[in-house]
Amino acid sequence: MIAAWRAWLASRDRRRRPIAGDGVLALAGLGSTSVALQRPRAAHGAFDGALAAVVLALALFGTVMVYSASISLADSPRYEVSPTHFLLRHALALAVAFAAAAVTFAMPMRVWQRLAPLAFVAALALLVLVLLVGKGTLGAKRWIAFGPLNLQPSELMKVACVLYAADFAVRRQQVLHLFGRGFLPMAAAMFVVGGLLLLQPDLGAFGVIVAIAMGILFLGGVNARIFVAMMAVAAIAIGAVIAASPWRAQRILAYWNVWDPEYVQGKGYQLSHSLIAFGRGEWFGVGLGASVEKLHYLPEAHTDFILAVIGEELGLVAVLAVIVAFYWLIRRAFEIGRQAVALERTFAGLVAQGVGLWIGVQAFVNMGVATGLLPTKGLTLPLVSYGGSALLATLVALALLLRVDFENRRLMRGGGA
Repeated sequence: MIAAWRAWLASRDRRRRPIAGDGVLALAGLGSTSVALQRPRAAHGAFDGALAAVVLALALFGTVMVYSASISLADSPRYEVSPTHFLLRHALALAVAFAAAAVTFAMPMRVWQRLAPLAFVAALALLVLVLLVGKGTLGAKRWIAFGPLNLQPSELMKVACVLYAADFAVRRQQVLHLFGRGFLPMAAAMFVVGGLLLLQPDLGAFGVIVAIAMGILFLGGVNARIFVAMMAVAAIAIGAVIAASPWRAQRILAYWNVWDPEYVQGKGYQLSHSLIAFGRGEWFGVGLGASVEKLHYLPEAHTDFILAVIGEELGLVAVLAVIVAFYWLIRRAFEIGRQAVALERTFAGLVAQGVGLWIGVQAFVNMGVATGLLPTKGLTLPLVSYGGSALLATLVALALLLRVDFENRRLMRGGGA
């Protein structure tokens, strides 16, 4: 009797032993390890069809909205292009991104774990290269020209950061509670990345990359006091960068006083016209293609402020549908990560959660900027905005997420990863 009781306790301990991010994920409402393993939909089919469908729907919807938002740019002396110029480039970028995503999905996660340090070094080298031979526009030097296509290394660094931070958390899992061996090496890496990004300058990408690294370390089990200190240092650093740049400080002031005559035609111009677009759209919009704000009133309507065009043309209902789609996608990413960790695949689980963090942070910032909840910052809406490098990086990251889910399902059916 006593032997049987001890055997049962040992079995229970093996099922519920501490894993990376267990407490955090429980607080997120994703259930216990046993619940994660028992989700019926995780065992059916070779991959998550619903997740793939949501990704495809957002990408196709984004293509339609990019065409609608950019068609009037043919009349702009800044571009001097055909009405379908941005649509064709977006479609080409989408085709390249889906091809890269297919290659990414075909590679097992154990291979990606081995490649993680190399991917980070390669992305770091591209950040250096863009400062030397990069293509500049609007005061920023962020692109490397490859024939008709432009590569933005900061987008690729987001993928590399997800892989590297997850690998780092796994390799240093036993010492993550220590400042010197657990936190300092990652902080040094982020310091180098941040310095290179601020030279471009690209504060938005730096913020997203820091959020990815910090989030993965937190989920991986970093000491809570170190994490709080890390957040405080990051906040102070970003605040110092803003304070040291008069034009960034002006953006903050314009955000607080967007309708002030001093700002409405200056730093608050984009935000004021974005809010006008949302106001014109009301519940159901003025009709697809009928936006007035995209007619050279709202700058970057096809990139950073595409949500405003969606709100104007298709109304609040469409904006809410986009928000729900992103919420579902992010929640599913964390569920997949939870299942992977429960199956003792910590690296894969942290990658899935890192992808969810990345998409969630960037979508939140983009939506917050467009609606006036956050100060103006140049970040695209994942899968929806125009931008070839962003599409490439996002679809590769989502292919990693689908790969984690694919391997989870195979393991739960009794196969190998």
